[in-house]
Amino acid sequence: MALLEWNDRLSVNIREIDDQHKKLVDMVNRLHTAMKEGKADALAMPMVAEMKKYAASHFATEERHMKTHGYPDYTAHKAEHDKFVAKVIAVEKDLKSGKCAMSMDILNFLSNWLVNHIKGTDKKYSPFLNKAGVV
Repeated sequence: MALLEWNDRLSVNIREIDDQHKKLVDMVNRLHTAMKEGKADALAMPMVAEMKKYAASHFATEERHMKTHGYPDYTAHKAEHDKFVAKVIAVEKDLKSGKCAMSMDILNFLSNWLVNHIKGTDKKYSPFLNKAGVV
């Protein structure tokens, strides 16, 4: 069973962003599967690196739409993205140095942050961008 299940409550009603969110959900689920199968040590670094790279690309998409259409909470939203990227960089550094191993704490952080960010912060821009014609 997947750790996270995509459902309509996670949709921001913007196809491009929903598709990117689905990919991020899939990445969390793949990492969870690797942990359950005892493969996290071998796969954690490449998967965290992939997630960091993809999240940055995804954040750039959201930020581009927000800037283009003058979303009023852009600065606060971008700050959340920046904090997440900093946290993932710190986790990646700790994994590389052996300071920590991939754990359920890290996986829970990733999955909880993603769901809470989508349901909270991302849902706030959805009506604004939809009204501006971004669907």
